Amino acid sequence: MILPEYKDAEKVFYFFEEISKIPHASENTGPIADWLVAFAKERGLWYYRDGKNNVIIRKPATAGYEKRPTVIFQGHTDMVADKVAGCNIDMSREGLQIYRDGDFIRAEGTTLGGDDGVALAYALAVLDSSDIEHPEFEALFTSDEEIGLLGATALDASVLHGKILVNIDSDEEGVFTVGCAGGLRVDMTVNGKLMADEATKYRLGVSGLIGGHSGTEIDKGRENAIKILAEILSATSDVRIVTISGGNADNAIPRYAECVFSSNKADSLFGKIEEAKAKYGVRESGIEILLEAAGVSGASFDADTSRKVLEIISKTPSGVYKMSEEISGLPETSSNLGVVVTDGGRVTISTSVRSSKNSEKSKLVAIIREISDSYGAGFGTRGEYPAWEYKADSYLRELMKKTYTDLYGKEPKVIIIHAGLECGIFADKIEGLDCVSIGPDNFDIHTPSERLSISSTARVWEYLKELLKRI
Repeated sequence: MILPEYKDAEKVFYFFEEISKIPHASENTGPIADWLVAFAKERGLWYYRDGKNNVIIRKPATAGYEKRPTVIFQGHTDMVADKVAGCNIDMSREGLQIYRDGDFIRAEGTTLGGDDGVALAYALAVLDSSDIEHPEFEALFTSDEEIGLLGATALDASVLHGKILVNIDSDEEGVFTVGCAGGLRVDMTVNGKLMADEATKYRLGVSGLIGGHSGTEIDKGRENAIKILAEILSATSDVRIVTISGGNADNAIPRYAECVFSSNKADSLFGKIEEAKAKYGVRESGIEILLEAAGVSGASFDADTSRKVLEIISKTPSGVYKMSEEISGLPETSSNLGVVVTDGGRVTISTSVRSSKNSEKSKLVAIIREISDSYGAGFGTRGEYPAWEYKADSYLRELMKKTYTDLYGKEPKVIIIHAGLECGIFADKIEGLDCVSIGPDNFDIHTPSERLSISSTARVWEYLKELLKRI
């Protein structure tokens, strides 16, 4: 990607483009880990790779910086893989088709992976440099962050030398994140028997919603396609599900959902569809709801199993559950019903629960479990991660604030967020760790509308280089 007016950040954009050529959706981080190891070998740098595809690359300090503390730049290698209807890119095997659109980098028909490819690009540009002054430098690339911070959780942190960590997984320039919510994933499973069903099959689809990150956008009033789908189907008791699916990640607000079902009263749903369009179209101007003949035959779940699935979806909380009493405007506790899938005779409903208070997180999980148990559904949790608590005495935070003020003549905004960050896990693993999360402007992450600001990416690069000089 040629960006002549940003020559000082040329390597950053070069490596971002190289990363984009490598498939790196969650649970498919092997190829990018291979690439990172090859990168380190080519440059004679020390590297470490574990069985979870976490990679650490270490570069010695430049002359005069040998006695300064080791600094870690950290980001995750996986991305949320989503695409628009009709896009033929196989994101499990093919790279992204990125392009410039004014001040933005976008991807043709898919998510961009600026979350968190930009962190990798920054770190790689430092590792590849010969003219950037820095202390001993560690680039920490973690895997499967988007599906529960799994790589960070599995990492043997004793391999790291540094106790100063700059996490580059935030999406607003000039905003320094110094604390975040903890969370976990909840899975509810409904088992049923598929039975022969000769009735006409229909397909109901909800699509065109805005979606977004279930941490940073959970309080924006964005609608949930899975919940809308269940609401419409629940308008008649005569629904026998063949398959039901929706969402692409439990930490992304679902933009689309679909159900193939049999019914003798499908015509009765048209009124509910128009009602839903009017109700949700106020906030979701792109919403599309389509009911059509499915043109398929075969088995379906019985009416009772179908009812259980729809009622669990309808009753499971999704959205902000409680706002913080201490910090104005900050969601304290939330859940996002993010994925529903059908696998043979089983339907699984997955929800991401977040809270800055462990007690409130536990209360909400208990509520969801009670709903699950009341329908005899299977229940399980996974990927639990701790909250990242605010550190009152932080050398790194104060240095970063001063550096920012010196460069830009204004103070950065310092916040605690509702989204989950790996900083909480690292702070739990590394005694005395000092960390701050930053990043350039990146919009509509986890959706095909994602766009990374070129000018912001270049400015943050200049800031990071200056920070490395001062640590």
